[in-house]
Amino acid sequence: MRPIRIAIILAIAALSAISAQQPATPAADWPMYNRDVYGTRHSPLTQITPANVSRLRQAWTYRIGRYPDSGGLTGGSEYTPIVVNGVMFAGTATSIVALEAHTGKEIWTFDVPMGAPSKRGVGYWPGTGASPARILFTSGRRLFALNAANGQLVAEFGSAGIVDMGQSYNGSPTVYRNLVLVGTNSAPGAVRGFSAQTGAKAWEFRAVPQEAEAIGFETWENGSWKDHQGAISWAFSMTIDPQRNTLYAVFDSPVPDYYGGNRHGDNLFANSVVALDATTGAYKWHFQTTHHDLWDYDIPSPPSLLDVTVEGQRTPVLAIAHKTGWMYILNRETGKPVFGIEERPVPASDVPGEKASPTQPIPVKPGPIARVEYKPEDIVTANETTPEHAAFCKALEERSGGFYNAGPFTPYLHRAPGAPPRSTILFPGSVGGANWGGTASDPGLGYVFVNTMDEASIGWIELRTGRGGARNYNRNSIVGATSRFQWSDGTPDGGGNLVGSGEKAWPCQKPPWGNLLAVNAGTGDIVWRVPLGITEQLPPEKQRTGRLNMGGPMTTAAGLVFIGASNDRRFRAFDSRTGKELWVTSLEMSGHAVPITFQGRDGKQYVAITAAGASALNDPAPAGAEALVVYSLP
Repeated sequence: MRPIRIAIILAIAALSAISAQQPATPAADWPMYNRDVYGTRHSPLTQITPANVSRLRQAWTYRIGRYPDSGGLTGGSEYTPIVVNGVMFAGTATSIVALEAHTGKEIWTFDVPMGAPSKRGVGYWPGTGASPARILFTSGRRLFALNAANGQLVAEFGSAGIVDMGQSYNGSPTVYRNLVLVGTNSAPGAVRGFSAQTGAKAWEFRAVPQEAEAIGFETWENGSWKDHQGAISWAFSMTIDPQRNTLYAVFDSPVPDYYGGNRHGDNLFANSVVALDATTGAYKWHFQTTHHDLWDYDIPSPPSLLDVTVEGQRTPVLAIAHKTGWMYILNRETGKPVFGIEERPVPASDVPGEKASPTQPIPVKPGPIARVEYKPEDIVTANETTPEHAAFCKALEERSGGFYNAGPFTPYLHRAPGAPPRSTILFPGSVGGANWGGTASDPGLGYVFVNTMDEASIGWIELRTGRGGARNYNRNSIVGATSRFQWSDGTPDGGGNLVGSGEKAWPCQKPPWGNLLAVNAGTGDIVWRVPLGITEQLPPEKQRTGRLNMGGPMTTAAGLVFIGASNDRRFRAFDSRTGKELWVTSLEMSGHAVPITFQGRDGKQYVAITAAGASALNDPAPAGAEALVVYSLP
């Protein structure tokens, strides 16, 4: 296979145009996944304003191809491109490309050998001395380095431009100084640093303690920390405080996700944010959001960092929006809660051999950012949607043996062999709450913005036969293992009613089903909350239901919040102070990705999003519809 394919005519024209113009200023760029290492996703550009945003029109598109995981829970592209000095670097289903950012013309293309590139993003290292600027990306367990100017593999990096990381990582590498920081999508769970120049491994921090007396080992009772393979770090990016040289790593749940009879204790550093020395990986502090996880409440996205005034004192904070339905605001120097977090009693588990944590950490402020409990009167009726939808949902409740919910962190009930169904309904379900899309912030306002969804998991824990005939406790439901309280069916012996459910699998509780909200990080108050998305199959007066969503927001200094995310195939802009929707446009496919904004070499501000949603939340789209879509003012 040819590793490099250069579109010669387009490359010469594009490079000639670039060299004839002035270099772009840093304010014009979007140089990393979150735009900055603080994770703000905030641009200082102000050309597009609340007054003129309604005039945005499509400027160009670039087709990116269909990804092999289309149809899965997070299928399709979730790509956030970057822009440096007027050049956009993006990924397709098979390649990494450099494009003229204001026209979409190809400069170079690198075809990834023996696999697909990460569908989340790339990192950019500006180079040093004789080493040119580099584009860094992953493909499974391989870390690639390309010359940013021509797309060729960098010979001095690893073995001819490729490093074997040891474990796979499917996110966007975070570049800090001369380090490339990556997480893990496979066991053992860890975060690691590699030299951006040579590819040599610099350090590793493992999520589970590796020896007796190590920090956190006592939270794994009976030595269950030994050889435990869980707590990966799958967030698509990382955040760093350069002034404090601190990396804030986040970790997944222990395995198995829904039964902890073989891992009694709080299980550090699973479900935790851990502050590490960014250059050595040395431990500084941690905060665990869920003790002894039984719900798959991993932390799916890194925190956003900003400085705000709290009771008259300028305070460095971090904000984590979580699948649990809460936002945790901590002092990022110490890890201490800014507005208080209480260890509140939660229901016990009745599963044999299980020992649930008697308490869970629940923030005093902000209040819940998503639904965290359920009452029988919350079920949808025909008044909110349709008679057919409401009837299905009521029947699903009855088939499930009714629903048990005792508030936040309600455990799954045990169902003995041959016993009739008895089901827990859990809000948020295992997809959140807030998911991998994470937050954006406006440092001037001190606001943190996040999109959330209210989708319940339903079911029980039963003894099941797994691979090799092994008998283990695991989750199941009347509609299968991956179970949701939504308008789609399944059977107990199937994969679950999320698989292949699509856009018409409306949730079964009263709307709204998805929201966008703003939190004042200086006070802990929720400033505004609005439904995100519409259900256009309903009459106009019922359409503002909010929608299930994956992907996150970004902000601008002009006072705008841009977001795709919702599975109604729309891209929107909101007023950051009020939450008023100011602009909306239709997409061929939903934009389950974080959008960006940049200034092109023609002086115009652009907004871009990858619209390639092909997950379980989406219906099939026309072949070839997956695209990077870019907008500007006329």
